[in-house]
Amino acid sequence: MDAATDDCCSTQLIDGDGGFNVSGLDHFIRNVKLAACGLSYAVVAIMGPQSSGKSTLMNHLFHTSFREMDAFKGRSQTTKGIWIAKCVGIEPCTIAMDLEGTDGRERGEDDTAFEKQSALFALAISDIVLINMWCHDIGREQAANKPLLKTVFQVMMRLFSPRKTTLLFVIRDKTRTPLENLEPILREDIQKIWDAVPKPQAHKHTPLSEFFNVEVTALSSYEDKEEKFKEEVAQLRQRFFHSIAPGGLAGDRRGVVPASAFSISAQQIWKVIRENKDLDLPAHKVMVATVRCEEIADEKLSCLRSDEGWLELEEAVQSGPVRGFGEKLSSIIDAYLSQYDEEAIFFDESVRNAKRKQLESKALDFVYPAYTTLLGHLRSKAVDDFKAKLEQSLNNGEGFASSVRMWTESIMLEFEKGSADAAVRQASWSASKVRDKLHRDIESHASTVRDTKLSEITTKFEKQLAKALIEPVESLFEAGGKDTWVSIRKLLKRETEAAVSELSACISGFELDEETVERMQQSLRDYAKQIVENKAKEESGKILIRMKDRFSTVFNHDADSLPRVWTGKEDIRAITRDARSASLKLLSDMAAIRLEDEKPDHIENVLQSSLIDRPAGAISSQNRIEGPTDPLASSTWEEVHPKDTLITPVHCKSLWRQFQGETEYTVTQAISAQEAYKRSNNWLPPPWAIMAMVILGFNEFMLLLKNPLYLMIIFVAYLIGKALWVQMDIAGEFRHGALPGLLSLSSKFVPTIMNILKRLAEEAQANSTPGGSESQNADAPVSRNQMQNSDRVSSTLSNSSVSSVGSSGIDQEYSSPNLSQRRRTNLPEAEFS
Repeated sequence: MDAATDDCCSTQLIDGDGGFNVSGLDHFIRNVKLAACGLSYAVVAIMGPQSSGKSTLMNHLFHTSFREMDAFKGRSQTTKGIWIAKCVGIEPCTIAMDLEGTDGRERGEDDTAFEKQSALFALAISDIVLINMWCHDIGREQAANKPLLKTVFQVMMRLFSPRKTTLLFVIRDKTRTPLENLEPILREDIQKIWDAVPKPQAHKHTPLSEFFNVEVTALSSYEDKEEKFKEEVAQLRQRFFHSIAPGGLAGDRRGVVPASAFSISAQQIWKVIRENKDLDLPAHKVMVATVRCEEIADEKLSCLRSDEGWLELEEAVQSGPVRGFGEKLSSIIDAYLSQYDEEAIFFDESVRNAKRKQLESKALDFVYPAYTTLLGHLRSKAVDDFKAKLEQSLNNGEGFASSVRMWTESIMLEFEKGSADAAVRQASWSASKVRDKLHRDIESHASTVRDTKLSEITTKFEKQLAKALIEPVESLFEAGGKDTWVSIRKLLKRETEAAVSELSACISGFELDEETVERMQQSLRDYAKQIVENKAKEESGKILIRMKDRFSTVFNHDADSLPRVWTGKEDIRAITRDARSASLKLLSDMAAIRLEDEKPDHIENVLQSSLIDRPAGAISSQNRIEGPTDPLASSTWEEVHPKDTLITPVHCKSLWRQFQGETEYTVTQAISAQEAYKRSNNWLPPPWAIMAMVILGFNEFMLLLKNPLYLMIIFVAYLIGKALWVQMDIAGEFRHGALPGLLSLSSKFVPTIMNILKRLAEEAQANSTPGGSESQNADAPVSRNQMQNSDRVSSTLSNSSVSSVGSSGIDQEYSSPNLSQRRRTNLPEAEFS
């Protein structure tokens, strides 16, 4: 506990039982601000017999407030353990240490362990040790100071210290004997004690001066000559000013522990002493430096972690790049490293530097994630900038390769500037990995864009080719001209070369290697070829429909593409052959793909000779007998690769049989139409029948000549029959057969008779009345309209009757104009009659 409250801050460091007052020492160091002294401080300890006035001397010498013995209460132990206090008014800062007196009756004669431990402790941490001794003990063999000196020298053997400790012998209550005479005797006694102390083999012959600087001073009696004592103490006090200067009492500063580590050093030294171990002060110095430097480093690292500037910088980095990041962070780290250097400057250099490197390493490890985050932001921003600028350049029509080069260089340079700005001076961090990652990202994006653009260009030209080829090729297949495949090859070559030329111009800005360009061009050519092949395969699936359409077109139209009218003069066999040949031409065109100029084939000749030129009996018997030399009895065509085969020979024969079966009806209908036309234009009886009628009816003819009334009746009957013939269009009704004609006439007979009678009545009435002519003129159109309506009804019934018989649509189309023409010519005749 504190013994006083004045400036000296007297504090018990070690109690009488050897307990170390850690909290008291720390409190003492804070109060006297010892930690700020660095190496500019000194420690003065005093030893001596109990009740020899040690505390009194320290209080007068250093203006401390150690507890002094009360002489009126008797001589007894005053100081227990070890006390420390700050020497008031002495520069540099000096710590006074008052040790428990030796040879005290309280501990007994044999209990010298604490004396040795305290003496060793004092020698270990003190720069100056005052040996308080009586003047009358000098030269005496059994002097009270001899056990003390033996203790000091013995413990010195266990103290491996690199520096010399000043032993200042203070002779108390000096007599008239001059100090010049007392000092040699004292030094001689000291040397004898030194020589008598057992020493390790290494220090067997080591002189005392290697370990101690021995100084001697004398003071008058405090009780008898107090004023004289105070004057001499004041003079002695002057020697402690600037004691750490070279030549001073504490001039040897080797191995001095910095003031900030004084507490740790004292605790560790006392711990080693209590454990009765040898105290290696150099090693202890390193240990203290290690512990203290670690504490300082940890403190600075903790301060760095909570530094406001760093926290703001870290928060800013999380949201994006920070300009001046490296300089700001370097300044923050430098500040804490400088603080470390200031606080650890007095510790062992090797330890200090090692711990500084550790601090720097830990600090850099702590801030490294922020650095990598910043580089990540720089990389992301660079990639985004590259994407945007590349897209803008491409939209402006600039070349792809040149744009990629230009913006890659620009972006990489910008990243280099950003990474240099982010560099921390204390670190040797390299941004090469992030730079390589950025370069890979740029290359990857450029490759993706290149592939996308090339794909778009390729797709564009593929669509262009598809548009330019599909419909024209389909049209050529439908037309089935003489040189269908020649035309397709010319079309394919023209459109492909045009597309390849345009493609080459479009991809020139990509600066592709020749192999890639050739591969793309070949791919486009293959695509165009594939379009034609796919279209050919598609059309081959519709070949039967195409063949029937072609047959119908050729069969039902003449050379001028006018609908053919079957009048009986046409050669249906020749027309059928031509139509089938045209259909066969389509089949031969679709049998195989012919995109190679140098590969002629004979498919058309084979089909012509096998399907058309072969006799009809042979064709009809193919289902029963197949000759061994039948060229169509195969699954492949000669001189045609299987992959180019669309319709195999066997399939061609099957299709032809199906085609013939489905077109025979059309031929049959044409033949029937011819026969019907012939019958309609040949309704008179045969000549032999006319001759028989003339011969056999001669008598009746003569009878008519003899009786004119019969002629009148016959003439009237003729007129009525002629009117009915014209009105009912009997010849036209019977053109399509007897049954349809009878059905049509039966429906028209009664309306026609009624119409004739009505007209006769109207004419009779007109002749009997003056306005008859006007009524006749008004009703004439009505009669004509009724006749026309009657004709239309008859025509409709006639057409429906023909359809019910089974005539095809094509035949109706070709025969209907003739009927219409007849009806148009008959109407004027009826009006005229």
